[in-house]
Amino acid sequence: MFAAEEKDNFLENLAVMITSGIDVSSAIASLIQETHSKKMLKIFQNLEQEINAGSQLWKALEKSKLLPAHITTLIRLGEESGRLPENLKMVVTEQQKEREFASKLQSAMIYPVIVFSLTLIIGISISWFLLPRLSLVFSQLKVELPLITKILISVGKFLGDFGIIFIPSLTVLIILAVYCLFFAKKTKFIGQSLLMRLPGIGKIIMETELARLGFILGELLTAGLIVTDAISSLASATTTIAYQKFYLSLEKSIDQGNSFESSFKLYKGINKLIPAPIQQIIITSERSGRLPEVLINLGQNFEGKLEISTKNLVVYMEPVLLIIIWLGVLFVALAVILPIYSLIGGFNS
Repeated sequence: MFAAEEKDNFLENLAVMITSGIDVSSAIASLIQETHSKKMLKIFQNLEQEINAGSQLWKALEKSKLLPAHITTLIRLGEESGRLPENLKMVVTEQQKEREFASKLQSAMIYPVIVFSLTLIIGISISWFLLPRLSLVFSQLKVELPLITKILISVGKFLGDFGIIFIPSLTVLIILAVYCLFFAKKTKFIGQSLLMRLPGIGKIIMETELARLGFILGELLTAGLIVTDAISSLASATTTIAYQKFYLSLEKSIDQGNSFESSFKLYKGINKLIPAPIQQIIITSERSGRLPEVLINLGQNFEGKLEISTKNLVVYMEPVLLIIIWLGVLFVALAVILPIYSLIGGFNS
């Protein structure tokens, strides 16, 4: 396996040199001199040997297994049609778009995750160290305590007695839950499904996937890739399992001779992934023979919408998180203040 950054640098440097008129063999030789990675150095040396022996670039890359199949296919099409520089530029642009989509999704999520994590850490710290002491004080008062204070005392006593076991166990459970929901291959579809149902976040995921659909599929079709291979490449590019399943089903359906319209109708839950108006745009463009052009425009349109939605999510999340923090502070404040008023009332009487 090779790091994504190494692959991207390889493609970008190769595209620049070949576009400048440098032949493939000289370009690979230059990359050998510049690389500091032992793995990549070995790959480049093998590529140089293959190309000097008369092999085409795409065959050498296919043998090295350095790049995904759809990128190798684009390079093959470029060599066969004499448009290798143009196709390499397209590949680089595709990689840049993929990074942009991933970055926008991460930037939308990172702010609320950081704030929520800090809130959780502060809340646990206060509960563990402060509540047991407060519960001890209030339990010794000779006054009728309100319900909210009784809850606080119960929580405080529990954490005082079992906090050293409960808090670390809870932390481990949270980490395991996050891993299973969002990182484990077999179960991360559950976390993705939950995120797609959340207001704001679900919209961002859909717009990201539709922008990816329009841009990647449109560019691949423009480059001359057949529809089934282009959809297969799209399925390998996305990280959202629900969309991966749909693309694989779409590829199989079209391979059987169905149109986009028939394939959409056959797939259950299609409207949750692609809105009906977007489906109609794709169906109409397929009939008119303008599918690649329309898909690229569609990708550009949703890329702009994604930018706006990402900014709006951060704006909307701020007051929601502040309200959650305020409710927590209000709960503790009322639990502390109400018994004091009761105690003062007892003194006056």
